[in-house]
Amino acid sequence: MNDDEPVFKKSKWGTSRYVYNPNNPIGLALIVASSVFAIVMIILMENRAGPFAPPASPTWTPPASQAPWPFPSSTP
Repeated sequence: MNDDEPVFKKSKWGTSRYVYNPNNPIGLALIVASSVFAIVMIILMENRAGPFAPPASPTWTPPASQAPWPFPSSTP
């Protein structure tokens, strides 16, 4: 391994696109870290956990000072 390896190198797929260089230790660490991050996010999305969890729905209860509904009157 050459000590002068850049962290990013030009991609073979385009002229203005850069990719991580696995020959550089920092580039290799960035490849591993971004892969682990992507896998963790996919698992969290699949399980609907963490930031992807649905909001907790509050349970509604009527106020204690009021009856839950008006009772029908016995006289017309």
